[in-house]
Amino acid sequence: MSECIQLSFAVCRIGIYTCFRALCCKGPPPPRPEYDLVCIGLTGSGKTSLLSQLCSESPDNIVSTTGFNIKAVPFQNAILNVKELGGADNIRKYWSRYYQGSQGVIFVLDSASSEDDLETARNELHSALQHPQLCTLPFLILANHQDKPAARSIQEIKKYFELEPLARGKRWILKPCSLDDMDAVKDSFSLLINLLEERDFEPSRM
Repeated sequence: MSECIQLSFAVCRIGIYTCFRALCCKGPPPPRPEYDLVCIGLTGSGKTSLLSQLCSESPDNIVSTTGFNIKAVPFQNAILNVKELGGADNIRKYWSRYYQGSQGVIFVLDSASSEDDLETARNELHSALQHPQLCTLPFLILANHQDKPAARSIQEIKKYFELEPLARGKRWILKPCSLDDMDAVKDSFSLLINLLEERDFEPSRM
């Protein structure tokens, strides 16, 4: 009888030790991958507001970016180090100086802007899609301000920006967005992260 009690006690000790090791010796979770992105778009397109909301920053202190600004945007499966470039006329000509090292591109456009601004945005997007340092990277194109009455639909934006013929063979995502629906914005960024992860597993090109 005493042998049975001793055996049961030994088994119990082994079980406790196993549970203790499982809880205390598991180690920290693996670090989330980090990706360096560049975010471009005209002044007023809403780049700063979107990024600030993703970082849970107060909307009261948002000021348009005049040079460049870097934010670490956390997601469950990745951290996006986003370099946001100002979109004023006198700054856009210097955008390409900040492209080096980018692993993906976020282009934000104002879907409710004037025809002139929309034409300028189209030209800037075309230039980015064809730039040697960006042309092979994944693009997330956000048609912002969808909550405004004058907003163009995604179909109108796709046709006007000639995305189908221009970006054929490239990896790009076009999504509507607004500050009123940040869940949809996060879903769009999750799709971009998927493209970035796929690019990680591509064989190196010689």
